[in-house]
Amino acid sequence: MVHDFAMIQKLYKSLPAKLNAIRQVLQRPLTLSEKILLSHLASSIKEVPVRGKTYVEFLPDRVAMQDATAQMALLQFASSGRNRVAVPSTVHCDHLIQADQGAVKDLSQANVESKEVFDFLQSVSNKFGIGFWKPGAGIIHQVLLENYAFPGALMIGTDSHTPNAGGLGMLAIGVGGADAVDVMAGMPWELKFPKIIGVRLNGKLSGWTSAKDVILKLAGILTVKGGTGAIIEYFGPGTKSISSTGKGTICNMGAEIGATTSVFPYDERMADYLRATGREQIVSLADEVLDCLQPDAEVVSDPFTYYDQVIDIDLSTLEPYINGPYSPDKAWKLSEFAEAVIENGYPEKLSVALIGSCTNSSYEDIERAASVAKQAIKHGLKSQCPLTITPGSELIHSTIQRDGQLEVLEAIGGVVLANACGPCIGQWKRHDVAFGEKNSILTSYNRNFSGRNDANPGTHSFVASPEIVIAFSLAGHLAFNPMEDTLTNAKGQIIKLQPPHGDELPKNGFDSGESGYVEPAKDGSHIQIVVDKASPRLQLLEPFKEWEGTDLEGLRVLAKIEGKCTTDHISPAGPWLRFRGHLDRISDNMFTGAVNAFREEIGHGKNQLNNQKETYSQMARAYKQNGVGWIAVGDENYGEGSSREHAAMEPRYLGGRAVIVKSFARIHETNLKKQGMLALTFANPGDYDKIQEDDVVSITGLREFAPGVPLKLVIKHANGKEEAIELHHTYNKNQIAWFKAGSALNYLKNNS
Repeated sequence: MVHDFAMIQKLYKSLPAKLNAIRQVLQRPLTLSEKILLSHLASSIKEVPVRGKTYVEFLPDRVAMQDATAQMALLQFASSGRNRVAVPSTVHCDHLIQADQGAVKDLSQANVESKEVFDFLQSVSNKFGIGFWKPGAGIIHQVLLENYAFPGALMIGTDSHTPNAGGLGMLAIGVGGADAVDVMAGMPWELKFPKIIGVRLNGKLSGWTSAKDVILKLAGILTVKGGTGAIIEYFGPGTKSISSTGKGTICNMGAEIGATTSVFPYDERMADYLRATGREQIVSLADEVLDCLQPDAEVVSDPFTYYDQVIDIDLSTLEPYINGPYSPDKAWKLSEFAEAVIENGYPEKLSVALIGSCTNSSYEDIERAASVAKQAIKHGLKSQCPLTITPGSELIHSTIQRDGQLEVLEAIGGVVLANACGPCIGQWKRHDVAFGEKNSILTSYNRNFSGRNDANPGTHSFVASPEIVIAFSLAGHLAFNPMEDTLTNAKGQIIKLQPPHGDELPKNGFDSGESGYVEPAKDGSHIQIVVDKASPRLQLLEPFKEWEGTDLEGLRVLAKIEGKCTTDHISPAGPWLRFRGHLDRISDNMFTGAVNAFREEIGHGKNQLNNQKETYSQMARAYKQNGVGWIAVGDENYGEGSSREHAAMEPRYLGGRAVIVKSFARIHETNLKKQGMLALTFANPGDYDKIQEDDVVSITGLREFAPGVPLKLVIKHANGKEEAIELHHTYNKNQIAWFKAGSALNYLKNNS
């Protein structure tokens, strides 16, 4: 089935003319990223946008939301006064299913525990014309690749791994819920025009090396912030040697290096995948505009002229990688990993092995993992630790069940989990280790920050390809290299595993199973949205107060955060996911993972009103009750990780006025702006050290708030000393209007 085919036809029909008009303005060849972005401008192009500087308005083709972020997004949309979404939109229920006893029991439990939320999401989707995917249908990114992604399109999604759709040549960008609300309401979507990093691929993957290793290596090169403000565009002959789903894996994990998104050029491998998923009509249309869906030939032949940075990767010599622990950019070649484990004192015993997720659950992924498992069965080997398998969608689950791969994986000890995020996002009811106990897990997931998978800071989480995870599970420890080392079975026989292999696509086609898709009502005007005031899960929103028209004076320093502070540190997931639709309840988790720079504590500070040690949320509530505004201070790349806007809404709801840091991650900075918070950076990063726990501060210059004009932070120390430091910002005129209105949603309502 091809969803929204008329929209796709219209886009492809308009592409050649749009790109011709763009060429007349730019007067140079175009990268693929430029072709897609500039063909989606909200107004005709008049001047050349400056990469990394110019804010540009776009009209995305689609909006996608997962159930955890959709709650707040749809609560906001319901407050916008609109009757129906302006662009095709979908909701996917994949986050609220906790991994515990296996697929059937876990899904059944979720349908009981989160019934109120699922019913709310389906009701709102039905009313406003939004496609709804039931719990168990699959993980948002896999479902999008199978049903909605297509070459040359622009999509925004309320999840940081939305770029997965780049595997089908789509520019798919992770955003906060407020951005989704704007687009669903028919407003343009604003983005600072990204820089473009070109990654040239040559050669062909072989042996134990997989598509996952491309991005694991690149993460080691660029680090978690090296792609910030940039699109990663892959090009070169090596791109054609990677399957569409392999490309998706690579694009998915571009989020781990801070990239705005990642994309591959359209090729025959994408066409094969579109045909296999019943979208032959799209192939016919795309083939007619092939030049529009690839970078210009001049760009490919002279990339240093057209990309801001060029990185070369030779697939023929690429070695498998394992990344971690605690950061997805800590990259180890497989041949170096065992030594690294020993030298760094990482727990050598493998406690759990996990494959699947939105990153690595394609048919090809499971085929290659099963090919290793088949060798184990042949030689009488089994997994030496608990092993879990998370299919990415019902399409994948039904197909690998029919074709026997699930049976093979279960035969070596695997347990099949629901078609949902589960342990990848912290939805894992783990029973085998105590809190704080040091242990190691190996996953085929994408993100491995401390506590990410199981809320246990003692867990050393490593990331690899599914086939490498299976091989390590057979060894049961991390000081192992399947390319060189051997295993011994119960008979004392020495076994050397052979490199994995597998079909890219099922020979007998996909088995769709029970898709779980619910088409919305054509007219939802009769549907009433009701939220129980006593509900612990859902809460209707009250507008934030508009700016009072003055400088902000007498502010307290709620928190000065040291080191890495991701959105998981600001607003953890795990057990808190159930409160994603209740702003007051979930605000109790604010900064629970943040490291206090003033003392060795996590999630606590000193309340300046009573000199008592309290959680940050307790302090913020006390300040708010007493009419005291506050700021939070942070380090580099503040807010990296998930797109969750709760990390911005909670500080705003609890009376925060500004977040001042050395540097921001892109999505979180935008989320703060959307909620009416001041997102500011130290002009001199060293000024971070000047902030003291008992300071009283003021932010001045707001009456003259304007793009490119610095603000000032006036600091009054407890010893009577006063000093002023300069603060930078990236606000444009529209974003300043959001601040003055109290939030972007307020501005939208006031100007509709």
